[in-house]
Amino acid sequence: MPRNYGFLSTYPPTECGLATFTAALAGELRAASPATRVGVIRVVDRPQRSAGPEVVHHLLTSSPGGEAEAAAILNGFDAVVVQHEYGIYGGPDGDQVLSVLERLTVPVIVVLHTVLVDPTLHQRDVLERVLAAADAVVTMTPTARRRLLQGYVVDPARVALIPHGAPDNRRPDGARPAHPGRPASLPRRPTILTWGLLGPGKGIEWVVDALAGLTDLDPEPRYLVVGETHPRVVEREGQAYRRELMERAKRNRVGHLLEFDDRYLSVAALGRIVAEADVVILPYDSREQVTSGVLVEALASAKPVIATGFPHAVELLGGGTGLIVPHGDSAAMGTALRRVLTEPGLADRLSAKAAAVAPQLLWPAVAARYRALAEDLMQGTDAAVA
Repeated sequence: MPRNYGFLSTYPPTECGLATFTAALAGELRAASPATRVGVIRVVDRPQRSAGPEVVHHLLTSSPGGEAEAAAILNGFDAVVVQHEYGIYGGPDGDQVLSVLERLTVPVIVVLHTVLVDPTLHQRDVLERVLAAADAVVTMTPTARRRLLQGYVVDPARVALIPHGAPDNRRPDGARPAHPGRPASLPRRPTILTWGLLGPGKGIEWVVDALAGLTDLDPEPRYLVVGETHPRVVEREGQAYRRELMERAKRNRVGHLLEFDDRYLSVAALGRIVAEADVVILPYDSREQVTSGVLVEALASAKPVIATGFPHAVELLGGGTGLIVPHGDSAAMGTALRRVLTEPGLADRLSAKAAAVAPQLLWPAVAARYRALAEDLMQGTDAAVA
């Protein structure tokens, strides 16, 4: 039977990973059946116009008091999916979400995007209260699930592991763009790609430094960095990080290799760029990142991937699906890039291994698992009512 799903999250046109995640998941659930209804309560910092027919209400983080109305609307759905990240809700450590959760009477799935190893007392209290209010909790990586079970009070039976989803950006012919080192190489510059909201901690500077060791390649590669500067970073320091990257490239005499596309692109537009990349690099400084949508999307696109050893990368790339390099090590990044771009057969092998895991990471497969989880919860509710 058709089911109706409510969501509590940021949502496009808000420019953040949770908004993109929710739009993709909601779209796949709706696509499963024409009779399925999806409604989103969009979390916003200030009053805004409606963002589409699926947005049924706005929850203001800057003006507490609307939580009861948000909960009342969500209780009109068969099940509710709540995205949890400390920074998107109002109140200290996002504790505004608790005022919504405590009023919900329908089955609730909470999706955790961050599981801190060393939270403050209040962060721990907030998350444990979120966990207590949920009928099911989704973590997206084994590391996140392990951290949750070891560090927080939660019933393991209610914790599900469902990977982050990704759109299908695989090239229709299954081929990769040609680059130096392949026998049938075309005379085109290979593209090294990083994308996502820009800001300190992304580690882009280490790749800029690494480019200095790749100028002997013929043709020279280009390093394409796609994405706007994170809105919170702009508020604090403007475009200082982007300017520093450009200055760093000039000092290293590789300014001609670094290109920025500072737009927040549609899923389709970004997909076209990803499909044409030769290698994706994730040089993140964080050693704690347990979920990376960019990493999942790169693998789902069957791309050779180089990443620093943050937990999600170690899990997905550790078996030889990609190359892992030390944090902040530009020399190691340069060596890895040179290998992918020149070592015969390596890029093909990495792409083949990524292609093997891609189907389980695509949004239709991921949404099917959410649908099954929600159905189990709703059937339990139906049985209890009967």
